[in-house]
Amino acid sequence: MAGHSKWHTTKHKKAALDAKRAKMYATHIKAIEVAARAGGADLDGNPALEVAVTKAKKQSVPNDNIDRAIKRGAGLTGEVVDYVEIMYEVRGPVGSALLIECLTDNRNRAASEVRATVTRNGGQMADPGSVAFMFERRGVVRVPAENNEEDDVMMAVIEAGAEEIVRSGTAFEIISDPSDVQSVSKALDDAAIEYESDDVEFYAEMKVELDAKAASSFVQLWDAVEELDDVQNVYTNVEISAEVLEEMAAQDA
Repeated sequence: MAGHSKWHTTKHKKAALDAKRAKMYATHIKAIEVAARAGGADLDGNPALEVAVTKAKKQSVPNDNIDRAIKRGAGLTGEVVDYVEIMYEVRGPVGSALLIECLTDNRNRAASEVRATVTRNGGQMADPGSVAFMFERRGVVRVPAENNEEDDVMMAVIEAGAEEIVRSGTAFEIISDPSDVQSVSKALDDAAIEYESDDVEFYAEMKVELDAKAASSFVQLWDAVEELDDVQNVYTNVEISAEVLEEMAAQDA
């Protein structure tokens, strides 16, 4: 998911880290509930649920939480899980753009909170289609650049459907067709190369590079939006280089 922040530039207090972990767990639980509602509680017969559960376990979501989410989503507890998916388009500083994907049981609440948060943090709600045209659905697997060589990563995934590798900040992004993302992540597993995330995302081929000042404003907007309960994923066209991330971290130290 893009709901994990790509912009780790500061050392957060324990309370902030706990809040981010709780939000991450909630995001995975929603994905599990939606998959179970659509295809039932049997992982063997519901590939979408199997993927959602695998991702949750990779992020250490407790098994009890996962089991309850499967039963709740499949209607085995008598509860009704009824989420609606909404996409908001946002313009940020210096040509930056965001697609904000919400999964909510209250459309009015989601709209109000997203609009207020975007406005309060220097963004602007955009007309439908004015931002979305920059993005297309792509498989994206992120591998930490530290301790990994680009050539080694490429050799591991080239036969699994990887189309290109792009350096983005402190990670390599392996881009593929959406149908090949699981093949790419399996190839990395087979090569004993750890990866941070493997998702089908709205991906922008044309990136906007930001300097430290603009990047700080953008990250403030990104983080504020990402923390909202109804927000499932946030996608952007922004590129923040490793050098700029280091500069931002030095300023925050």
